[in-house]
Amino acid sequence: MNDVFLADCRARLAFDLMANTWNPVVLWALRDGPSRPAELRRRLGGISTKVLTETVRRLEFNGLVHRRDCGRTAKVEYSLTDLGVSLLGPIEAFGEWAHRHGDEVMAAQDKAVG
Repeated sequence: MNDVFLADCRARLAFDLMANTWNPVVLWALRDGPSRPAELRRRLGGISTKVLTETVRRLEFNGLVHRRDCGRTAKVEYSLTDLGVSLLGPIEAFGEWAHRHGDEVMAAQDKAVG
């Protein structure tokens, strides 16, 4: 039997990337092209500068986001790498699932609490 969910397998790596709340959100926000940090924060809402910085660094470390210095100023811009673009389909599928089944999940949570 092929157990694709072992701790050291590649499927687990993908799940770990999507487990952080902000990873898929930032990737999705970058789908339309490069963005500066302040613009990303405005588009995302609810993310602190510190958390955004940690998130883009983590995504860059994993090869999903490219950081570009904008000349002599201290300004930077983030964009998706080809690898990051390849994750947009699975992220969209998760979003579609959530849209279709979100009410069911919330009803189950209410039932468990109530």
